[in-house]
Amino acid sequence: MTLNLKLTALAAAVAAVVAAPLSAQEMTLKLGHLANEENSWHKASVRFGEELSALTDGRIAVEVFPNESLGKEIDLINGMQLGTVDMTITGESLQNWAPKAALLAVPYAFKTIEEMDAFAAGPVGDEIKQQIIDNVQIRPIAYFARGARELTSNRPITSPDELDGLKMRVPNVPLFVDVWKSLGATPGPMAFSEVFTSLQNGTIEAQENPLALIRSASFYEVQSHVNLTDHVRSWIYLTIAESTWNKLSEEDQAAVMEAAARAQAYERELFEASLAEDRAFLEEKGMTFVEVDAAAFQAAAKDAVLANVNEEIKPIVEELFTQ
Repeated sequence: MTLNLKLTALAAAVAAVVAAPLSAQEMTLKLGHLANEENSWHKASVRFGEELSALTDGRIAVEVFPNESLGKEIDLINGMQLGTVDMTITGESLQNWAPKAALLAVPYAFKTIEEMDAFAAGPVGDEIKQQIIDNVQIRPIAYFARGARELTSNRPITSPDELDGLKMRVPNVPLFVDVWKSLGATPGPMAFSEVFTSLQNGTIEAQENPLALIRSASFYEVQSHVNLTDHVRSWIYLTIAESTWNKLSEEDQAAVMEAAARAQAYERELFEASLAEDRAFLEEKGMTFVEVDAAAFQAAAKDAVLANVNEEIKPIVEELFTQ
């Protein structure tokens, strides 16, 4: 009898050891993005992984790949659709599949970051996310703010009237080119890597970017003024492949969303601190910050913006311009 009890206990123990990995098997999510290790998006991604691991008792880990080391943005989106990548950080590039994603970066759509937050977290923001899920098969689970784009130059510019043919670099985005033309400047697309030298030798007189890029690209060495045009306020999503999401239990899906919410709050803290730090740094380097007539810029840009957005989002953009 004693022998049988021992054998039974041993069999139960063996069965428990065999079954344990099946119920506690670790899942590792691959999260690739374009930013470097010092960027707030990367730090928030790492925080997301830490929070998710804690919430799932270590059952789900996140491996973060910065600097496009897992692939470029479009490659990562395609990989998520194929099931070879689990997560990425992406934004208006999604308009290639989901037209409403163009709303993530419309010039002069939002006067303040609070307006942008209300929009991104509101009913239209929900529509954007649902269209991305339906059309792209990836799921936005949090969003990170981007620094507003500002105009740098070697003289103060407070209204569109003062642009007067200003030769400036813009990204190769037709909407941006047309908007700056409508404002009175002479914009031209140019590779970012060529901007510093072109400013230095006078090929162009100005450029526009968030403060973080103005700082990291050392534009303070060849530009004296930051004109606070705030002409694009935008956000970007932390996303998970729908195929990966569907593998998760409801409990683990809830853990993912909670970890994402904590990462979003952490990123916002980093973002706000970086804005203040970047401005202080640029002022120390001699740059002068100039307040502009924001209403005049928005009014002058309106027709060009509406002419460039697709018909699906045009009514939404028109409403944003009336607020």
